[in-house]
Amino acid sequence: MDNEEQNKPEVEIPPIELLRMELARVETRRNFRRMLLNIAGVLTVAAAVAALMVTRIFVLIQVNGSSMSPTYEAGEVLFLRQTKEIEAGDVIGFYYGGNIFLKRVIGTPGDKIDIDQKGNVYVNDELLEEAYLAKKDLGKCELEFPYEVPDGMYFVLGDNRAVSLDSRIKSIGCVQSDQIVGRVVIRVWPLARVEIMH
Repeated sequence: MDNEEQNKPEVEIPPIELLRMELARVETRRNFRRMLLNIAGVLTVAAAVAALMVTRIFVLIQVNGSSMSPTYEAGEVLFLRQTKEIEAGDVIGFYYGGNIFLKRVIGTPGDKIDIDQKGNVYVNDELLEEAYLAKKDLGKCELEFPYEVPDGMYFVLGDNRAVSLDSRIKSIGCVQSDQIVGRVVIRVWPLARVEIMH
């Protein structure tokens, strides 16, 4: 018995101060983990709320085709702000045939639109200055001018008039207010062309 007791290693009891420090370290680690979980929970909820708000306020679309060239090129990604407050000059997205078309508002309800053979556009007998066009063109046109925009509707044209299918085509015609998804507010891709619209 005495030999066994002599062979047992002595158990050292650490000083109380060392025990207190270890306990504080464990408690700090536990509090840090709890804080990280709380932050992760708050960030998850904030991200979900932000995503919900973005989908209620904005629509993300990718440009297809060249009808809005050179303003917007195929493959570019845009945010549309969902609104029915539309003015002449705004570039809007609207539903047509199950797709979202992107065109520029030229005339609002009651405006008189005229386009001559050279592609000059007149709104209420005033020549429209269109610095965003690469080239003026009458393009495919099935309307007789002058044309008055009906109530609750908008006359829209693509910026690439030679190829754009827009309000000049009878099957598309003027855009009704309830067809409008929203107006372009920002180009987010490509990064070299990121731009906020006014």
